[in-house]
Formats: sequence, C-alpha cells, structure tokens
Amino acid sequence: MNDIDAWVWWLVAAAALGIPLVVTAMPEFGMFAVGAVAAAVASGLGADLVVQVLVFVIVSVALIAVVRPIAVRHRSQQPQLATGVDALKGRQAVVLERVDGTGGRIKLAGEVWSARALDTGRAFEPGEEVDVVEIDGATAVIM
Repeated sequence: MNDIDAWVWWLVAAAALGIPLVVTAMPEFGMFAVGAVAAAVASGLGADLVVQVLVFVIVSVALIAVVRPIAVRHRSQQPQLATGVDALKGRQAVVLERVDGTGGRIKLAGEVWSARALDTGRAFEPGEEVDVVEIDGATAVIM
C-alpha cells in the first residue's frame, strides 16, 4: 500500500463513486466523486491525510448543499416553452369549412386541421375566428 501514492487512491475512489452515478443516475455520487478528485489534488500538492479527508468532506458537502437544491428545483419546474400540440392550445384559428359538434376544417398556425366545436350545439361558419381549446388526436377542439 505504501508503493502507491495517496492521490492515486483518491482517483480510484472518484472512479468508484462515478460508477453508481452512471448506474443509478443519482447526482450525489458525482458530487462525492468531485470531492475525491479535490482530495487527490490536495494529496498531489503534499497535504497530509487529515487535510485530504477535510478537503473531500468540505467539497462534497458544499456541492450537495449548493448544487442539489438547484437541481431539485430545476427538475420540478414545468417547461417554459410549449412545443408540439401544447403550443397550439389557446391560439386563434380561422374556420375554412363549417365546424360543428361533428367536425369541420380550420386553418391553424398555417396548416389545415380537422376541428370540432367544444359546444356540440354551436356551429362556426367559414371566415370566423375561433380559439383552440385543446387538441384531441389530430382534431382541434374550438370555441
């Protein structure tokens, strides 16, 4: 064991902590791995074992205390930019063919869509502007 420098052991520990990071996708293991790399740097600079362990603990805890809450907050946020059919909800469209509860055609975002009225008793005539309430499959539901 005396044949191998301490910094090598810290790098081995960092690699060993990187394996569960990849397997479990738990970022905390990555933060511990970064702490181990910092301890390897401290060892390479000639720090004794106590300082190396302190560097490992301080860097790991600091990363968990700072980065983890940011990651959790980021993971729980909804995307700010709606894409796909979600981006079409709430947009205005123009009726091309009469739309009622059974169907019709509208022009939405430059494309022709099949559509049906949200209120089955209501009909929309060509040229009217309507609001898209939702997209049901390939059919826009309007009002």
